[in-house]
Amino acid sequence: MIALDNPYVLIIAASIIVIVSYGFNSLNRARNIPSVLLLILFGILVQVGFKIADIKIPDLFGILEVLGIVGLIMIVLEGALDLELKKEKWPIIWKSFSVALLGLASCIFAIGYLLQYLLNIDLFTAVLYAIPISIVSSAIVIPSVSNLSEKKREFMIYESTFSDIIGIMVFYFLLGSLEAETASEISWSIVSNVLITVGISLVISYSLIFVFQNLTSQIKLFLLISVLLLLYSVGKMFHLSSLIIILIFGLVLHNHKVFFKGFLKKYKKDIEIVSMIKNFKMVTAETSFIVRTFFFVIFGITITLSSLIDFKVLLTSLAILAIIFGLRFVLIKLFLWKDIFPEAIIAPRGLITILLFFAIPEEFVIQEFESGILLYIILLSSLIMAIAMIKKSSNKVNDELEQLIEEDTTTNNLTND
Repeated sequence: MIALDNPYVLIIAASIIVIVSYGFNSLNRARNIPSVLLLILFGILVQVGFKIADIKIPDLFGILEVLGIVGLIMIVLEGALDLELKKEKWPIIWKSFSVALLGLASCIFAIGYLLQYLLNIDLFTAVLYAIPISIVSSAIVIPSVSNLSEKKREFMIYESTFSDIIGIMVFYFLLGSLEAETASEISWSIVSNVLITVGISLVISYSLIFVFQNLTSQIKLFLLISVLLLLYSVGKMFHLSSLIIILIFGLVLHNHKVFFKGFLKKYKKDIEIVSMIKNFKMVTAETSFIVRTFFFVIFGITITLSSLIDFKVLLTSLAILAIIFGLRFVLIKLFLWKDIFPEAIIAPRGLITILLFFAIPEEFVIQEFESGILLYIILLSSLIMAIAMIKKSSNKVNDELEQLIEEDTTTNNLTND
C-alpha cells in the first residue's frame, strides 16, 4: 500500500504531475489541444486509480481554495501585464472590451433565467451561479491562440483578459452588495468601494515601483509577489475590491511611460523597470503554470463522477452551451462583421469558472446545481475550441501549400519561356 503521507511519495507525485503538465503544454502548442482539458482528465484518471487501488482520497478542498486565490491573483496580474495602453491599440481595445462586457452581461442574464427556471431557485442565486459560467477563460485562450494572425491573437487575448477581470469584479461586487438594503445603497457601496480602492491602488503601485526599482538585491521578484498577496488578503479583510489593486499595479508597471509623466518622470528608472517587467512576466508565467497544473489536477481528483451520468445534467449543460455560443456568434458578427472564424467559437470556460464556483458563500450553495454541469461546460467548450483551432491550422497549412505550388508553377513557366 502506498502511503500518501510519505514526503518522498508526495515529491514524486508532484514532480510527475509537473512533467506531465509540461508535456500537455507542448501538445497544446503542437496540436491545439487545450492542456486544461488534459489536466482535468488526468485528475479524473488519478481518482479512478485511487478507487481501484482502494486508496482513500484525502480532503483536498483546503489546498484547492489556496491554489484558487493565488491563481486568481496570478491570472489578473498576468492579464494586466499583457494590456498595452497605446493610442494605436484603441480600436482593438474598445472592440474586445465591448464584446467581453456585452458577452458577460447577456450570458449572465440568459443563463441566470435558465437556471432559475430549471432549478427552481431565486434569481439572485441563479445570477451568482451564472457569473462563473459566463466568463471566457484567458488561462485557456492565451496559450491556445499563438498560431493565429497577430490581429486575431491580440483580439482574443484582450477580450479574454477583460472577460476575466470584469467577471471576477462583478462576482465580488454582487457578494459585497448583500448587506445593502436598497438599490441606491448597493450603487453607493459599489461606487465608493471602487473609488477608494482605485485611489489606494495608485498610491501603492507608484510606491512599489519606486521602491523595487531601487532595490539592488537580485532576490526581489518573489518578494514583490509576496507583497501583492499580502495586499490582496489585507484588502479582502477590509472588504475592499482587492483585485483592483492587482490590476492597477500590473497596468501601471507595464505602461510606465503613460503613468510616469511630468514631474514623476524624473523618479523613474527606465532600464530597471524594463528589466523588472521582463523578469516579472517570466515569474508570473511560471507561477501561473504551476498553480494551474495542480489546481486542475486536484479538481479532476475531487469531481463527483456520478453526476456525469445524469441525463438532466447533460441537457442543462448543452442548453447553457447553446446560449454561450449563440450569443457569442451574434456579438462577434456585430463587432467584427466578416472573417469571424475561429473567434466566434473560441469561448472556453476554465480556471476562473471553477475558482468563482468554489467562492460562492455556503448560504447560497444549492444541491440542485450538480458539479457535473460545470465539468461538462468546461470540457465541451474547450473541445469545441480545440476542433476550431485544429481546423484553422489545417486550413492555414493548405493555403501555404497552395501558395508554394503556385509560386513553383510560376517559376517553372518563367524558366520555360
